[in-house]
Amino acid sequence: MKMKGFWVGLAVGTISTCLVGQWVFPAAGKETDPSKCISPKTVADYIHSVVEADRAFYATEIVERMQMRGIMFPSEHWKDDGELPLPAQFLLETGRLVAKQPNGIRFRLISSWPINKSNSPTTEFERAALTKILENPGPPYGGVTTEGGARVFQALYPDKALSSQCADCHNVHSQSPKRDFKEGDVMGGVLVTIPLPQ
Repeated sequence: MKMKGFWVGLAVGTISTCLVGQWVFPAAGKETDPSKCISPKTVADYIHSVVEADRAFYATEIVERMQMRGIMFPSEHWKDDGELPLPAQFLLETGRLVAKQPNGIRFRLISSWPINKSNSPTTEFERAALTKILENPGPPYGGVTTEGGARVFQALYPDKALSSQCADCHNVHSQSPKRDFKEGDVMGGVLVTIPLPQ
């Protein structure tokens, strides 16, 4: 149990360090020239890179190792079972922890075919973004939108089934609305939200 807390803490710490560095250091230098500031799209790309690296490391170096050694196994009901969260749940939980921070940055998984309905798109922007990344799964779909009257930049990055095991898990789940995923298919997206100056 202590190891699980350590790895979650490590992931959250890594993400937080990267994100804070993007805002604290420029602010400390009192940079006012907009041409020298980092664009919201670039910041979203940085955040997504860290999120994806953390999830990949968690999936291969923690979940697979623990499972191969028979120590712990991933479970959809990990909170009740005392097992490891699935890699998608790991991303959602770290996103939940990041969202508690006062900087307003958020990330989460969304899908047109979510097993958990809370991962459905909730805005017109999210629905349009899912459509776009399914049509063209290469680049992220991003733009400026509003949430609660505040301007934000959002970018949706394609979230692909990285293995046949990932696709199979969704295909056989009793609550899955889609049952023909294959390795490499876009199953949804990682939505990154960054607050903009008002």
